[in-house]
Parts: sequence; structure tokens; C-alpha cells
Amino acid sequence: MGHYPASLTRLIKNFSKLPGIGEKTAERLAVHILRSPRQAAEALSQSIMAVKDTIRLCSQCFSLSDTALCALCSDKGRDQSQVCVVEQQADMASIEKAGAFNGLYHVLCGVLSPLDGIGPDDIRIRELVSRVRGGKVREVVLATGTSLEGDTTAAYIAKQLEVFSVKVTRIATGVPVGGDLKYVDQMTLKKALEARHDL
Repeated sequence: MGHYPASLTRLIKNFSKLPGIGEKTAERLAVHILRSPRQAAEALSQSIMAVKDTIRLCSQCFSLSDTALCALCSDKGRDQSQVCVVEQQADMASIEKAGAFNGLYHVLCGVLSPLDGIGPDDIRIRELVSRVRGGKVREVVLATGTSLEGDTTAAYIAKQLEVFSVKVTRIATGVPVGGDLKYVDQMTLKKALEARHDL
């Protein structure tokens, strides 16, 4: 990259450190910013710094927020008695986009993974138990992934919540809508058969 000035080379290198951004994409982004009006570059710079300065974790659900309570936890129109437990903020965003859940969330910020040294004290399980202990929660929907770690985390949480009079449910897994059975992997098909229900 010796054919670019040092400042542009630095920008390309910084872009290439971002996940999913290779050197060619980093180069395109850097050149685009160079060619953009100064106001556009300043707006990008200011939005990056604003995110670093203002974003924090919601004090109730641990999703990303720019206030003490996130917009969802502050929304009185949502069902306060249902809490959907997810691994990460991106999982919550996916469920919200689906539009099928109107309760609140609890972001664990990870999953149990003993091989990686991640135990119950390393994710937000204690805080979930405290929320349930508060007495307002009537149902906890476990929406962790279907990996071994996600299943283990869901089972551990269900065990921790047994002492409370709260309904604990797990999201269904199985054949995707429009899926052709001959292309579905064996584990997914097994789970779909195990989770079958009456029509």
C-alpha cells in the first residue's frame, strides 16, 4: 500500500481491523470517505465518538442503551410479566424484527462454556434470578441458541428458576418454514420430531 499517502494507509488499516472487512473493502471505504464532503466525514466521526461516549448496558435487561433504561424496558405498552432470555443483543434484535414477542428481554451477554472458562458468574444469570425473585415475572422464555452451550445454559437457568412460581418455556426448534426435509440435517430433524405438537 506504499502507493497511498500515510494517512490514507492508516485509515485503510483501521477499517481492515473491523470484523468482516477485508483489505479491498477497507480500501474502498477509505477512498469513499476521502472523496466524500468534509461534512459527511465529520458526521461519521462524530457518530462513532457518540457511540463510544453514550452507549451503555441497560440497568434492567443488559441490552445496549443510551439511557439508564433502554427504550423497550421503558415501554409501558410491553408485557412486563414476560421475559425472553437471549445470549446477545443481536439475538434480541432478531426477535424484535420478527415482531412475535411483546414482553421484555434479558441479555445474558454470553453462554455457559466450561471449556472456555465461562461459568454462571461470568454471564447475567444472577441478575435474571433477581428479576424473577422480584415477583413481576410470570413467564421466562429461554431463547438461547441450539448449540451445546446454548442448551446447557437454558437447562441451567431452568434449574435455577425451579424454586419460583414462574413458567419457564424454551423456544421451539426444528424444520424451517419452507424447508425441504431431505435437506434438513439429522439433529434438526430429531429436535423437530421431539418437539412435535397436536394440530
